Amino acid sequence: MYVFANAMQLLALFCALGCGALSLRALWLGNGGAATVTLLEKAHWLVTGALLLASSLLLNALYRHDFSLQYVVSYTDMILPVFYRLTAFWAGQPGSLLFWALVVGASGSLFACAPSYKTLQPATRLWYWMFFYAIMAFFTLLLSAWSNPFVEQSPVPPDGNGLNPLLQNPGMIFHPPLLFLGYGGFSVPACMALAQALAGGRGDEQPWFRLTRPFILFAWGFLTAGIVLGAWWAYMELGWGGYWAWDPVENASLVPWLISTACVHTLIVEERRNKLHRVNVCMMTLTTISAFFATYIVRSGIIESVHGFGESAVGVPLLVFIAVALLVACVTAAAAPRRGKPLAALESREGLLLLLAWILSALAVIILTATLWPVFSKFWTEAPQGMDAAFYNRVCLPLGAGLMVLMAACPWFSWDGGLRRKKTFLALSGGLVCMAGALWAFGYRQPTALLAAAAAVSTLLGVLLLLKESGFRRPAALGAHTGMALMALGIAFSGPYAQEQDMMLARGESGAVGQYTATLQEITGGRETGYEYLTSRLQISRNGENIGVVAPQRRMYDKFGAMQFSEVDTIPGLGDEIYASLLGLDSDMRVMLKVSVKPLVNWLWIGGTLLCLAPLISLFVSLRGPKRDRAPAYSAEHRDMGEARDKPASGGEGHVTRKTKRKRKK
Repeated sequence: MYVFANAMQLLALFCALGCGALSLRALWLGNGGAATVTLLEKAHWLVTGALLLASSLLLNALYRHDFSLQYVVSYTDMILPVFYRLTAFWAGQPGSLLFWALVVGASGSLFACAPSYKTLQPATRLWYWMFFYAIMAFFTLLLSAWSNPFVEQSPVPPDGNGLNPLLQNPGMIFHPPLLFLGYGGFSVPACMALAQALAGGRGDEQPWFRLTRPFILFAWGFLTAGIVLGAWWAYMELGWGGYWAWDPVENASLVPWLISTACVHTLIVEERRNKLHRVNVCMMTLTTISAFFATYIVRSGIIESVHGFGESAVGVPLLVFIAVALLVACVTAAAAPRRGKPLAALESREGLLLLLAWILSALAVIILTATLWPVFSKFWTEAPQGMDAAFYNRVCLPLGAGLMVLMAACPWFSWDGGLRRKKTFLALSGGLVCMAGALWAFGYRQPTALLAAAAAVSTLLGVLLLLKESGFRRPAALGAHTGMALMALGIAFSGPYAQEQDMMLARGESGAVGQYTATLQEITGGRETGYEYLTSRLQISRNGENIGVVAPQRRMYDKFGAMQFSEVDTIPGLGDEIYASLLGLDSDMRVMLKVSVKPLVNWLWIGGTLLCLAPLISLFVSLRGPKRDRAPAYSAEHRDMGEARDKPASGGEGHVTRKTKRKRKK
């Protein structure tokens, strides 16, 4: 049966290689007729279908406990619940690469069926399919040569090694596939951007970003959801009390998000002002390339990480592919014709959007450089060291606070320069200063957090004013900005103002953390299927009033030796959240606990959820609205964040009054 699965992977490989070569030959000879294009359009079903069959066979093996496959042995066992057995599909390197390849193939097939694809000229289609099949050929080559999930073993063991307990969390079900849906979804607009740049776009009814708008929005939303859910997973599973440790693998997923977010904002400028065409081709392509580089960091073993897969044979092929893709992206962007007028001044909405995109790009470069610092420092020292969390916080958080200030200010500037509602802008600026003063008076004096929180409140007030002005006709951009503001509030308070206390308690003893008191009520132990556990039950009170009970656990799994795993417990709240983790037990039956107070941390998850839903809201509204309102998200959504449309030049048609028009008609 697994011979058939390997045959499917090889079929996808040869089909992708053949079709990519056919596309290149047709472009070289200039004779890409209808028959050639039709063949290329039908062949993607064969590639996607072959990957789908291979994926189905792997899922079937995981479900049936087929330990004749090394992959099933490595990531499952007989006692693993079925939903974790199935999600082991993306627990290991070969399975996750297969899932990513399937996502890319399915995205290409969906785009080929879309009405917008039918409007493309043959030359653009040929370029698109050449790039698409190149990506598919690379994926299937990795799966066939270096990271095959269908390697069999003999003799067949009676049981598997089991799934890492850190992965036995609901986050495992959603976090990895959401990231891969984001990575894979950006492949279609990247291929289209390169294709239209090389074909010149002659004869195409719409530019590439309009044609692939649903893929851009969905991919950005999935990637955002994957990162937010990953932060929540770390917060609830690892037991250290935080949600972002600036680990190399965490940073690797953040870099594509930063680049894609910058690209979304530069696309607004292209849509509204007919500028930055070459920049956007490069930015969208870099988004996909950075996703591959994130995979390289995770799977090459070049940098140590608690989330990494260790050293792997796919590292060198990935690096070669990334280098070639970078060269193609730069050459294509440079070869594209220069179009558009000079950029506007900084004191305009166009200027502020570009500044925002520059800051996002700078953050991506800083984070990537710091992540790779252990590699760079090998050139001048024999003991390379990476950057710690303090460096990232010191450098990145002020830039993040600056982004919030720009978000609060941008809607009140006009495209051509200057303020469009001076009184409103001054009122919101005064509100920002007053909010900062109030926070200072209440003792919140960390500068970066103070600025970010004040700017977030100013952004929320601005959203309310814009909602009152424009109603709920197009809520997506307002929802995204609201989500970012709520996340900024959660980060600004839950990080620098968290209170933590390590406690050593016997039954009946109490410890204090901030205004709260934790009293140990009981210690219980026992055994569940596959692991032993120790539970401590803590009564939490404030000023003598009982708030609730937390019961953190410590677990030891049978198949993971002496390793211990923490299961935290919380008392959620929109203000303070109580967070408790059990660290250990001494010989006197005293438990070591870490109890934390996390102010406003749940606004991070609320805002993150809203931010993930914003692209779906945008697509839903554009599909349900009248055709005249179905403008691309980059213009329509941000039109709600500011003026209705650009003011026409003085003396132009836009200044002709209705009375003048009636006279002309007469």
